[in-house]
Amino acid sequence: MRTLSDMSTVALAATDGMLQFELSIAHEVFGTGLPGFPGSWYEFGVYGAKPVKVGRFLLEPDHGLERLKRADTVIVPGWADIDVDPPADLVEAVRAAHEAGARVASLCTGAFVLAAAGLLDGRRATTHWAHTDVLAARYPSVEVDPDVLYVDNGSVLTSAGKAAAMDLCLHLVRSDHGSAVANTVARRLVVPPHRAGGQAQFVTAPVPEQDDHPLGGLLPWVTERLDRPLTVEDLARQANMSSRNLARHFRAATGTTPLRWLLIQRIRRAQELLERTDDSVDLIAEATGMGTAATLRRHFNRTVGVPPDSYRRTFRTAKGAAP
Repeated sequence: MRTLSDMSTVALAATDGMLQFELSIAHEVFGTGLPGFPGSWYEFGVYGAKPVKVGRFLLEPDHGLERLKRADTVIVPGWADIDVDPPADLVEAVRAAHEAGARVASLCTGAFVLAAAGLLDGRRATTHWAHTDVLAARYPSVEVDPDVLYVDNGSVLTSAGKAAAMDLCLHLVRSDHGSAVANTVARRLVVPPHRAGGQAQFVTAPVPEQDDHPLGGLLPWVTERLDRPLTVEDLARQANMSSRNLARHFRAATGTTPLRWLLIQRIRRAQELLERTDDSVDLIAEATGMGTAATLRRHFNRTVGVPPDSYRRTFRTAKGAAP
């Protein structure tokens, strides 16, 4: 059985009509080396039955579809014409790869390929919000969630459209190499380092950074003070608005509540400290505003899925120090 540390070969399963944007995202994340990374980056390749037409371009595959089952991770980009069934050879190759142990992830309407391969039967999944009704009607055994950025079922992952494809790719990097490495990739691509999969697909504004946004000055202020026991009232006072108004702006901008967003920021800071430093869990609990090691362990385990000590062993011992 493959483990996360084995996820080194990333295969882009390509066919005519693939969406250029999603295909390019996968290449930028997995096919471009990361300077300063202590080890080998992903081995990335395009796998297709023949030269693939993508927009106005013709893409020459590196390998045939029959070799897809040798990959550790298979990325299936979306394609434009969802009114026709995906190519049978692509569907069969993706199914065979998953049966051989590959982790399979779809970007945007690539979920239709996974559904045709039976990989989404009985599973929760998503795709671009404009096509979730079609996916649900065509594949009734799939639990389609139209409101999230991506869904991680372990060996099968699906993302919503466009920018959410980047969120899922960064999530895969974070799962494989830790938060610090994923943040480094995000900085190189000049995108937000983390948007949780449960965030709404369609929000009135992204996580704001502009000064004229009601939360534009608040979020940086909070992230510089994660070691303090901040409350919703503290945030509302700093933003010069009521707690109810603050909650409304947070829901519109981030898809979650102020307290939930604050907790996630504390957990992400704890992840970076676990990866980058030798500080004890007690010190990290203080540095992230958790107060005690017991509180940090409880929230960390609930959010990340493993205790802080196990997380540190995975991302420092197995993979080396982060860049």
